[in-house]
Amino acid sequence: MPTDPDAVPHEKPSREPRPPVPPSRREFLRSAALFTGTALALGGGLELLTRRPGAVSSEEAPELARPTRPLGPYDTSEPVTPYGQATTYNNFYELGVSKDDPARNASALRVRPWTVEIDGEVEKPVTVDIDKLQSWFPLEDRIYRMRCVEGWSMVMPWLGFPLAALLRRVQPTGEARYVKFTAINDPQHLPGQQEPILDWPYVEGLRLDEAMHPLTFMAMGLDGKVLLPQSGAPLRLAVPWKYGFKSIKSVVRITLTASQPQTTWSLAAPDEYGFYANVNPAVPHPRWSQATERRIGELRRRDTLPFNGYAEQVAGLYKGMDLRRFY
Repeated sequence: MPTDPDAVPHEKPSREPRPPVPPSRREFLRSAALFTGTALALGGGLELLTRRPGAVSSEEAPELARPTRPLGPYDTSEPVTPYGQATTYNNFYELGVSKDDPARNASALRVRPWTVEIDGEVEKPVTVDIDKLQSWFPLEDRIYRMRCVEGWSMVMPWLGFPLAALLRRVQPTGEARYVKFTAINDPQHLPGQQEPILDWPYVEGLRLDEAMHPLTFMAMGLDGKVLLPQSGAPLRLAVPWKYGFKSIKSVVRITLTASQPQTTWSLAAPDEYGFYANVNPAVPHPRWSQATERRIGELRRRDTLPFNGYAEQVAGLYKGMDLRRFY
């Protein structure tokens, strides 16, 4: 279960913003293929990229071309969390419950071969290889705030594509109201899934209008590099106005449904983790306040913003809703 937010370690402040810049789609695909194909050709898979057994170094992901660019309409100008911290301080219970477990156990997550199934209330259901999926859309980069329900936060420079682009491609039917996401289920290899920590596989969901919002993003890269296993490779969700547990990692299936899906944390602790999970400083967690947060890389706590600072873009989705009841 989530830890006390005051247990987050104090780290050296990072004051200089480092806005990321996306590579072209061709450059990204070439790097992704090299990252995976070279390791497989030599017989070691991702384990070949480690310096010690069971760990994938954040320094080993290939660099991608990053020309200078202005901030985009969805970007925050806040300093980006240093890459080494963003890839070694993670919640990814499939790889372990401690913050350093995902990086240490990253080689257990096999990211090739990988397919994603899109089904349910759609006109054109499809199961697609991850590399082909990458080729369907022009890759974009987004600098998003990420607020964990535990009371810590980061600023993440994602690379990927809007979820809406994928949903439009498969054409939701008139019955579609929600989008259900399912993560990998591989207890043979993933150490966290060998324990009854949660009801596996991990499942999350959004309302269809939330999923279609231009801020809702499917990430395949981080900070100009191919997404590492501990960060949710090869495909993860990023919904910046919601608590981090909504941004499901290592997605293998996206299902459009007529009814609200049951989600993993809402089933595990319904009094603590609601379906909506919108960042709301006025609604405390049952065990701690949500009014402030500690940004990884900073010493002092800062005020948490409604909808994590994205109220102008998304508050209209919840007009008339009681956000204390629909937490």
